[in-house]
Amino acid sequence: MFRKLLIANRGEIALRIARTARRMGILPVAVFSEADRDALHVRSAEEAYLIGPAPARESYLNTAAILEAARRSGAEAIHPGYGFLSENADFAEACLAAGLAFIGPSPHAIRAMGSKAEAKRLMVAAGVPTVPGYHGAAQDDAHLAAEAGRIGFPVLIKASAGGGGKGMRPVHDPARFLEELHGARREALAAFGDDRVLIEKYLTRPRHVEVQVMGDSHGRIVHLHTRDCSIQRRHQKVLEEAPAPALSPALRARLHEAAVNAARAVGYVNAGTVEFVVEGEEAFFLEMNTRLQVEHPVTEMITGLDLVEWQIRIAAGEALPASWPPAPHGHAVEVRLYAEEPEQGFRPATGRLRRFHLAPQAGHLRLDAGVAAGDTVSAFYDPMLAKLIAWGEDRRSALRRLAEGLAALEIEGVGNNLRFLRRLLAHEALHAAALDTGFLARHGDALQAPPEAAPADALIAAALASTGAREEQAALSPWRALRHWRLQGPAETVELWDDGVRPRRLVLRRHGDDTAEVEVEGDAPRRLALRRIAGTLALEEGGVRRAFTVTAEEGGCTIRFGEGAWRLWRREVHAPAGGETASEDRLSAPIPGRVVQVFVRVGDSVQAGQLVAILEAMKTEIKLTAPRAGVVACVGARPGDTVDEGAEMIVLADT
Repeated sequence: MFRKLLIANRGEIALRIARTARRMGILPVAVFSEADRDALHVRSAEEAYLIGPAPARESYLNTAAILEAARRSGAEAIHPGYGFLSENADFAEACLAAGLAFIGPSPHAIRAMGSKAEAKRLMVAAGVPTVPGYHGAAQDDAHLAAEAGRIGFPVLIKASAGGGGKGMRPVHDPARFLEELHGARREALAAFGDDRVLIEKYLTRPRHVEVQVMGDSHGRIVHLHTRDCSIQRRHQKVLEEAPAPALSPALRARLHEAAVNAARAVGYVNAGTVEFVVEGEEAFFLEMNTRLQVEHPVTEMITGLDLVEWQIRIAAGEALPASWPPAPHGHAVEVRLYAEEPEQGFRPATGRLRRFHLAPQAGHLRLDAGVAAGDTVSAFYDPMLAKLIAWGEDRRSALRRLAEGLAALEIEGVGNNLRFLRRLLAHEALHAAALDTGFLARHGDALQAPPEAAPADALIAAALASTGAREEQAALSPWRALRHWRLQGPAETVELWDDGVRPRRLVLRRHGDDTAEVEVEGDAPRRLALRRIAGTLALEEGGVRRAFTVTAEEGGCTIRFGEGAWRLWRREVHAPAGGETASEDRLSAPIPGRVVQVFVRVGDSVQAGQLVAILEAMKTEIKLTAPRAGVVACVGARPGDTVDEGAEMIVLADT
């Protein structure tokens, strides 16, 4: 067995691998970029090595730097985790050439399955059913457009290399084919360094079902049952469960057999996942991920296995137990917690995580987190914060436990999908196992309901907590020493607070440190007694006291009361009129990122909604469109530029 293991990854997967390694008596070694100096996976490591600047291509994708860290640390093996270099055959070869064990499949298997076109050819030869499509070498626009017409719309454009939904575009309208083709190529080149694509028939109501496989170096390959990963946004998974529900015994058996045959076709060793699209009783090979999957915990919870442990054991030459596959026990469901804004098309979010807490729960609930309260979520890497996984004796109890865990979870300080996931877990279609990859699009209105207006008491708590904090932080002066006293009566403050539904005006009159009179939107004044205790603000009125938890954020705060939570922002009361109209003249970057393309020049006329630029942030392309019709007066960024949130991209003038 190995003495030292270098983990060539970051975040929750690095922590996950490290925990297993320590339990096996192996010392884990971490690596980090400049942006991750204070990251949780680094703070938790006994030994960690800097491998380069923040951009992934200069650090977590830098083979030479990672191998040098392995040499300096004395590691005997490298675990790539998932993402980054986990499916890079050249990296696997470089590890082996350096005398290091690579915790994963052979370079040959990675290459064979890493090219979707080559994988499809292998699967056809192995008798594994595949979706009709084009997987050829000719990549010019005209040829690909002709093949799409032959297959018949709708079609799906997919990057030939890589996965995770990058370089993947469904096309329903032939007139938009070239636009989506060029977008898929850009994403594929940025993510995988390879802009080749393939085209497949786009199934209308498919399920995404996958089979976990394991192979050892002694020629044995087994399946570890199915998972359903149909609930996705932007072709990235949101909820996963095992075993996949609502499959007939015959179809389940065919999936198991096809997955083992697919792995055997390339002499597969170590952990891998064979993915299928399923419609009715038909199943077609989709691709094979030659690595551990993000959703592997649901398989662990129904089998009782530690898949990372078996990855390491297989790499050390051990054989799989003759008794495998173990029978599945119970049901497990996982959701991915992302830093993103679901109401804004799942746009990635950045910021400081002020609070991240899961209240104590009963057993069978697992949180795999890569962050902790106080950490900063940057724009450099994937926006996933954590995974929450629940197990139950059956699917119903697993879903119930997961819903209870989400209700007890608190995330504050950065936009996130927690409320969205809570709605998802309550949706009747999920409980009925009415699953397919169009689930979120079909039920979007219910799942992405607009935020409810904050109650008046939450606004009052925000305003009073903010006022108190500003007074405590201000430098002492003769005027500050007067506190709330004024010659003609108590000090009066007017504030504007926004809950995301609409801004509301509050008038505060303070009567000493412990009493305030408050009006909300012209309602009758309310006299409140105040009590502050370590992050809570209690408001007492008419003998009734309500305690609010307050978490300060940049420009506002999060207020919690009971099971409710509201993010509130303090706005400028005396902003000039016409602010909303004025903002329509300027298009700003919604998040820090890299400018991929700018489609307009100064003097161009544009229409409202016209695509003017593309920004890449957190592995996602964000399309920027003109807020109104007009003439481009200024272009503030060029392709390749790195911009901050709020950076001015385009300025419009009237025609």
